[in-house]
Amino acid sequence: MTNISNSPNNEGYFGEYGGQQLPPELKAVMDDICQSYLEIRDSTSFIDELHDLQRHYVGRPSPVYYCRRLSEQLGGAKIYVKREDLNHTGAHKINHCLGEALLAKKMGKTKILAETGAGQHGVALSAACALVGIECEIHMGEIDVAKQAPNVVRMKLMGAKVIPVDRGTKSLKDAVDSAFEEYLRDPQNFFYAIGSVVGPHPFPMMVRDFQKIVGIEAREQFQEMTGALPDKLVACVGGGSNAMGLFTAFLDDDVEMIGIEPSGLGLDTPYHAATATLGSPGILHGMRCYVLQDEAGEPLPVYSIASGLDYPGVGPQHSYLKDIGRVNYQTASDQECLDAFMTLSRTEGIIPALESAHALAYAMRVAPELKGKRILVNLSGRGDKDIDFVADKLKL
Repeated sequence: MTNISNSPNNEGYFGEYGGQQLPPELKAVMDDICQSYLEIRDSTSFIDELHDLQRHYVGRPSPVYYCRRLSEQLGGAKIYVKREDLNHTGAHKINHCLGEALLAKKMGKTKILAETGAGQHGVALSAACALVGIECEIHMGEIDVAKQAPNVVRMKLMGAKVIPVDRGTKSLKDAVDSAFEEYLRDPQNFFYAIGSVVGPHPFPMMVRDFQKIVGIEAREQFQEMTGALPDKLVACVGGGSNAMGLFTAFLDDDVEMIGIEPSGLGLDTPYHAATATLGSPGILHGMRCYVLQDEAGEPLPVYSIASGLDYPGVGPQHSYLKDIGRVNYQTASDQECLDAFMTLSRTEGIIPALESAHALAYAMRVAPELKGKRILVNLSGRGDKDIDFVADKLKL
């Protein structure tokens, strides 16, 4: 395999993607965050503190589990899942939220701001802020506030201020815009904890670094279980943090990687968020990446049944990996997602997040034709947040 560097260059570019597409005053703030991060990243005390919290607070390592009944039912490949749903707060998001909260605290910031779609980033950040003792403010589209009501309550219980966003599509992209506007009021004292491998440098690098523990654990665990590496890795992709967390440890291995985007109600309709599949290079939220955009370069409205995936961009490292062909980006529809959600629940007693169910849907689609192969799916979150919505949707 061609060796692929896991890091961007000094300007934060992965190939032609990434960077800091920002006004000069904000570039200086981002450079300060980058310098502070690079200093603590190599600090023994920071690493020890983070590892201790990962073990005793988050509950790491999360296990890899073989889905025996599901695999037998499909009659082809063996399907394994990396159980990030078992982390404290219910998803992979806690991995980078702890790191960002610790960094903000050490930098002397007074408030942490963030956007959230499905609410898992908001819940994880609320927990991390309560842990380190710093004010937390979460911006969330009104559609997602209604759809993910249990997570809104969780955030408020842990002391976060939740700001419903009622403009535009009232979803994730608008929540990002709203949170960033609040951040611009006082970027010297506020810290914007971006919730994925997106945004201006250093966030795509930093969030990936905090998430790569997923792949490091999975690579070791899978070999202990099976004596080999997986044949395929599958993870859902919105901004792309859980996928980047899994993929990073395997980039130089002979392992196929597939990122699954939401095709929603169909790629031939406006109701999808298949950015890497149908987007084109552009500028969004301080980075250059693939974007679903109109002829004027403005982001298009996007849609997914999974609130955490309805984003019109994708991380710059994902954009680069697409261009060089290292990761294959495919899609799964709303209906496939719901089918996978119910199938895993009833064959294995594991209720997945709707986001993760997209990745599982793809694995279920291809497994029957891959007898003797092993597929590892990143089960990036638990479906507790989605059960009321799914029950209403399916009339359970």
